[in-house]
Amino acid sequence: MNWIFPLSKGSGSIPPLNSLQKQRQRQIESLKAAHSNLAEIQKDVEYRLPFTFNNSTITVNILLPPQFPQEKPVVSVFPPVGHHLVDSNNGTMVTSPLITNFGMHSDLGKVIQSLLDEFWKSPPALMLGPTFPYMYKPSGMPPYPTQSFHFVPAFPPQDGQWPIGPASVPHAGVEPQQAPPRPAAPAYGLITDLPLPVPTADSQSGLNGHIYKMPEIPDTFPELSEMRYDMSGHLFNILKSDMSDQDDVLLEFFMCLPQLKQVTSDKEELVNNIVEIAKKNLQLEPQLEGKRQEMLCKYEQLTQMKSVFETKMQRQHELSESCSLSALQARLKVAAHQAEEESEETAENFLEGKTEIDDFLTSFMENRTLCHCRRAKEEKLQQCMTVPYHTLD
Repeated sequence: MNWIFPLSKGSGSIPPLNSLQKQRQRQIESLKAAHSNLAEIQKDVEYRLPFTFNNSTITVNILLPPQFPQEKPVVSVFPPVGHHLVDSNNGTMVTSPLITNFGMHSDLGKVIQSLLDEFWKSPPALMLGPTFPYMYKPSGMPPYPTQSFHFVPAFPPQDGQWPIGPASVPHAGVEPQQAPPRPAAPAYGLITDLPLPVPTADSQSGLNGHIYKMPEIPDTFPELSEMRYDMSGHLFNILKSDMSDQDDVLLEFFMCLPQLKQVTSDKEELVNNIVEIAKKNLQLEPQLEGKRQEMLCKYEQLTQMKSVFETKMQRQHELSESCSLSALQARLKVAAHQAEEESEETAENFLEGKTEIDDFLTSFMENRTLCHCRRAKEEKLQQCMTVPYHTLD
């Protein structure tokens, strides 16, 4: 039945890859092989690679343009950092020469690995602060349109503007309005808006570890409830009247509060303690100055003694070198050679008739004996240097 239904490629057949697409696939495979913790955000388009240094983690974002590898990849980091390989204006765009000079014959996996090695040698400095927005997307990185590759699924372009704030929750019985479609997840990460810790009064301490606790202020004042009705009415009339005319009365009532009295007494006590401590410090100042001068004198003595010690150590080292086995052997060799020359000179004088036979025999025998003794000692020292822990017999 093949002549009725001839074999043909269906509409869903996969078109063959061209050379550029093959190069693209090879670069992606090299990147995946070099980095096992690589996360694929958009297939064959966008990848993320975490990098940890000094207990901090940054994300390296790798964005491949449509004509990659003819076009160089766009590499950025998040959160923004300060580094000589990162653009100082935004702190995210990587300006490494390996990225800017990327070509068809470059290896993406090795390029990213070189970048991470440089980050490891000189760790970047995080630049997180109030100057950076809640959600950040590097400039100069427009979303790429859907490509015609069969292995790249369609994805909506990401908008640079994202809604910031809590999502509205519809009330019961109220029909929610048709909400616009939510955009895809941001490609460059979020900065969580965490509240800063607020210090409390209990955690505030002074330089000396002194902790002052404010007196507890009650929510209600029992004194007011115990007042008589006429007194409460009088106080109510005071509050209703012009406050500027009743400043003295209100000030008197305020000064009578036990909490204010306690704060005032604590303040006076702290002031007195500060004055006493300041007086003690002033009394100890001469003693401290004397100890300081004594320490300076001791330091000067230490410097002088150190200089003398170094001089003596140098002298001891020179003497030790002069008495070493190698130095003694060299001296014995020179002395033996000198005694041999003197004996030869004596023999020449005798042959020339300059000395008598008795003088010749005495001088020649002394020089030859001295020469042989020195040579024997030299050989013995040589044995001591060759065999360890060898002693002279």
